[in-house]
Amino acid sequence: MKKILVTPRSFGKFNRSSVEKKLNDAGIEIVYNPYNRIMTKEEMISTLKGMDGLIVGVDPVDEEVLEAAGTLKAIAKYGVGTDNIDLDASRKLNIPVSTTKNANSNAVADYSFGMMAAVARNIVRINNSAKNGDWTKQTAIDIYKKKIGIIGLGAIGKGMVNRCKGFDMEIYAYDVYKDENYIKENNIKFTAVDEMLKECDFITLHIPLTDETKHIINENNLKNCKKNLVIVNTARGGLIDEKALYDALKTNRIYGAAIDAFEIEPPRNSPLLELDNVIVGSHTAAGSEDATNMMTEMAVENIIRDLGGK
Repeated sequence: MKKILVTPRSFGKFNRSSVEKKLNDAGIEIVYNPYNRIMTKEEMISTLKGMDGLIVGVDPVDEEVLEAAGTLKAIAKYGVGTDNIDLDASRKLNIPVSTTKNANSNAVADYSFGMMAAVARNIVRINNSAKNGDWTKQTAIDIYKKKIGIIGLGAIGKGMVNRCKGFDMEIYAYDVYKDENYIKENNIKFTAVDEMLKECDFITLHIPLTDETKHIINENNLKNCKKNLVIVNTARGGLIDEKALYDALKTNRIYGAAIDAFEIEPPRNSPLLELDNVIVGSHTAAGSEDATNMMTEMAVENIIRDLGGK
């Protein structure tokens, strides 16, 4: 039997028996994450020994981890972002890396729009006040017919476009690849990120973290944005300079933010957690039942294929 390590805690949450049978039929034994949390580099090194495959979430898979694994023949990313995996090292070691592309796009788009609405309408603050007996009416900001900037026009970004069109929003977007036909068909204003922050009432991020996109939201472009700006990040924490964001929120230079991804997770010491104009998630935008099932099934199919199964 071949052996694989599975690190994501939501893997097979709703369809475990069927995917375990599929793996067993392919001659693959599963070893689950023994720590029930994101594993450290040292834990990855020790637990991967003797494994043929890896289904991984956001746990660290750098060159040292890959080289120490020794017997590893395939990696299936449970999700899309591969910034936690050293792709150069995996190529050098001839270890294929697959992703579950598009499996969670609708779930993340739903969650992103929901977080945006929650910040704009002060839903969390109103809920907490009302439960404590405070029936004071709170004024919030509108979404309908406002300007939104979508950074990243992949499957999730396009999902946001569809949802924003239902609110008659004026849509701005940026991506490294400019899909002229899609932009024209959807009446999107394609613009640079700095210009987008000057013009838009809402910004959502849906791009991978790379050297080029690190701190794409930063101190310089936050200086020129609208006072009522709401920023939503359900992608990767490193896309935003968190200190600059904190300063802008603390001084009410922008209206609010919804953050589902932090540079360090969990963000136990982040000052962003102290602010009442910020709502946070536990990097859980993809955590719907349908998305979990689809990511699990795709990761299983990918690892079976790359380990030489059907």
